[in-house]
This record gives sequence, structure tokens and C-alpha cells, in this order.
Amino acid sequence: MLLVIDIGNTNIVAGVYRERESSDGLLHHWRLSTDPERTADEYGLLFKGLFDYDGLDLRAVKAVIISSVVPHLTPALEWMAEQYLGLKPLIVGPGIKTGMNILYEDPKEVGADRIVNTVAAHARYGPGPLIVVDFGTATTFDAVAADGAYLGGAIAPGIGISTEALFQHAAKLSRIELVRPKSVIGRTTVTSMQSGIIFGFAGQVDELVRRMKEELGPQTKVVATGGFAPLISKETSTIDVVDPFLTLEGLRLIYFKNKE
Repeated sequence: MLLVIDIGNTNIVAGVYRERESSDGLLHHWRLSTDPERTADEYGLLFKGLFDYDGLDLRAVKAVIISSVVPHLTPALEWMAEQYLGLKPLIVGPGIKTGMNILYEDPKEVGADRIVNTVAAHARYGPGPLIVVDFGTATTFDAVAADGAYLGGAIAPGIGISTEALFQHAAKLSRIELVRPKSVIGRTTVTSMQSGIIFGFAGQVDELVRRMKEELGPQTKVVATGGFAPLISKETSTIDVVDPFLTLEGLRLIYFKNKE
């Protein structure tokens, strides 16, 4: 089996695939809170528990690939793979084959998750042009050219951190459940906040996508992923498809590009 791990600022998303070059081999997936205080041993025991609970054998994992935007946490997961699985993980970064020409002024500045997402989107929904919207700690918008080159994109504050800032700095506003209100015009503080957050972020997505399409062309396909993608995409007019496993699929593809 192949274990794929994406370390984000808010969540660690992991999945396990049958070790074969096919996207239909995803056996299970998990979303964990990113905790920089956890040690490699704690992560090892955590993964052992997850595998056991879902009836999977951790010893059957034959390869590991990791992408990370939390550099100080990467060594803990790397050591976990070496200590508990006896495997040297492949780390997505400079020197890794992605099959994608990165046209950023400094390719090293591009977050590993953004490259992983666009590799998967191009393989699944290409040839392009494409826009990938990832609703993570930040909301990222990544553009892929018709020939598969990574062009760049836009980065906006994510829904989670934006709403958390609102709660912290407005004394009379408390945390709320993020669900779609019945009306844009809220008649309570809670529904007013739900309207502003959900419809407001949907509007942000539509406007940024519209402007990017002016440069890429009207035939551009828009793919969304990330924790809030199912909620926000329903309120947009520009997102064509929601793919919750885009990052995991990108990691799988990159692993096989580098397997030899």
C-alpha cells in the first residue's frame, strides 16, 4: 500500500492507496488537526490506531509520500515513517519530478500543496486551461495553462481564519455554525453572520475566477477542493466540479512519477 500525507497549517490529510497506478485504489482517508506539539511517536501511535480501527495493516504500507507547508512539522512525520514503517518517505519539494513546468518567478516559493493540486487537476480534468480553488487555511487560486504549465495564482485569507478573526475582535459576535442561511438578508445576528461569511466568500471566488478567466479564456474549467469546498461551491456560479481527494490524488501521481 501507498500512504500519502499532506501537512497543512490547519489539518493533516492522509490517505492510503493500493500501490498501483490507478486512481480507483483509495482505500481510506483521514483528516487530522495539525498539532506541532505532537512528537513522531505520537503520530506513529495515531496512525497505528487509525489503521487498526479501519481494519488496515500498517505493516502493509510499502511507500510513503509527504507534502507539507509546515516545515518544522515535516521531520516528525518523516521520522515517524522511518521508525514505525521502516520507510524513507518521498518529500515533495525541489528536485521532485512533477511533470509540470512551473512558471513562477521563483518556483521554490510555490507551496507544495498548490503544485500537488494542479498536477492532479491537470491529470483528471485537463488538458486545460484550469483554475484550482483550494479552501484551506488560505483560499488559493491556481492557474494551469492549456499545455499543462503552472502559471501562478492568487492567495486570499481562508474562511476559518477570517471568521476566527471576526469572533476575536468583535466583542458581541460569538462563534457560529457555518451553514447556509435561508435568506441573504439575515434577521438575527447568527443568520446575518452566516450570510456574510458564506455568500461573501462565494462572491470572492466568483470575482477572482472571473478575472482569471479574462486572462486564461472563457473555456477554463474550475475545480474546487478543501474542507469548505462543498459548502461554498454550491453558492458560486463559476465552480464546475468539487474534488475532495484532489490533493491525495496529486500525491499518488507524483509518487509514481518518482518511483524509479
